[in-house]
Amino acid sequence: MDHFIIHGGYPLCGEIVIGGAKNSALKLLAAGLLTSDQLVLSNVPRIDDIVTMCVLLKQHGLNVTDISGDGSVLSVGGKITNTEAPYDIVSKMRASVLVLGPLLARCHEARVSLPGGCAIGTRPITLHLKGLETLGANITLENGYICASTTSRLKGGEVVFPFASVGATENVMMAATLAEGRTTIVNAAREPEIIDLANCLKNMGAEIKGAGEKTIVIDGVDSLHGAHYRVMPDRIECGTYACAAAITGGDLRLINGNTDHLAAVVQTLRHCGVEVHQTDNVMRVWCKERLRSTEITTEPYPGFPTDMQAQFMALLSVAEGTSKVTETVFENRFMHVPELVRLGAHIDVQGSLATIHGVRTLTGAPVKATDLRASFSLILAGLVAHGETILDHVHHLDRGYEAVERKLSACGAKIERVQKNQEIKPV
Repeated sequence: MDHFIIHGGYPLCGEIVIGGAKNSALKLLAAGLLTSDQLVLSNVPRIDDIVTMCVLLKQHGLNVTDISGDGSVLSVGGKITNTEAPYDIVSKMRASVLVLGPLLARCHEARVSLPGGCAIGTRPITLHLKGLETLGANITLENGYICASTTSRLKGGEVVFPFASVGATENVMMAATLAEGRTTIVNAAREPEIIDLANCLKNMGAEIKGAGEKTIVIDGVDSLHGAHYRVMPDRIECGTYACAAAITGGDLRLINGNTDHLAAVVQTLRHCGVEVHQTDNVMRVWCKERLRSTEITTEPYPGFPTDMQAQFMALLSVAEGTSKVTETVFENRFMHVPELVRLGAHIDVQGSLATIHGVRTLTGAPVKATDLRASFSLILAGLVAHGETILDHVHHLDRGYEAVERKLSACGAKIERVQKNQEIKPV
């Protein structure tokens, strides 16, 4: 198992190209199940979760072709020969449940294992199932599998979510594109990735209005066709590297960064004393003074994203004063706290509230990643810590971030990936 060796104390300066959005590309790949034509996606991030989704689509019978030769342009499509998504694949990645709606819409049946993914909370899929039932699906749970079927084409209806759910919105939206009649999703998620999926589906012939708003209206069509579509830049990757610039006292130009997609994050960075400036497709982030404390509450978009909470926890660990972070989205997303404490952070957790007493310095130590975003929070802490930090279990990181050590090293970081059987040597 690989691990990272990090020597802190080096400001990051230079350019980092932000890749395609993980949380968009996975759903766009699943949309390939909605047509027998080829859906060609460019700007696909080269990460482990994409590999897992491609394996899943292939076992459904789709052709998945790497047009570019490096995984950044993929073509998916073809005849569906198998409507079961097995446990051994789905358990690796929660986004696999997004094949449920497309399979049901196109084949009128699906058998999908209950999902896995990062252990940051239960994240029930009840809203997915209730939404599809509203469209006429018959759903039962059998031996750890979701068994869904319909005797004919799905029927449009009004799906009202008690709270905004990104995955449920996406699953119902994809299923509704091939349903008979009109579907209205009330209290829909509003994330930019929802808009990206809707735009791709519209390029495939879907009739969708209101994506990015609280109410989405989909008028079902008989069939969808192929399309070429470019995946949006990853706003969470962008926000993560913005934190890297801030915590190291550096100056980074984030190519393809978009402050419009990160309004709550940018506002918080500025409150902490970080400079953020947008010019064309470049988001520049720099900080030359000690960071200031702040208060954060995670919320659905356009609020502060839960996927940025761990990174800000690291940043606030070295900020002046006392900060408070309240996690309202997932009940088990403070698993990185004990690891940050190993590096010298002073953090107290009571339920969903973390109180961070900023310290001037952190000290390197061996730490373990617990989930995708926690992995990078520990990298951020290692980048500013005195001495050597060894980060283990970086397979979590590889699920969602591409070429981390290369991007950071090019900007002055002292970070090296070491294989388990490789001798550890000074950076």
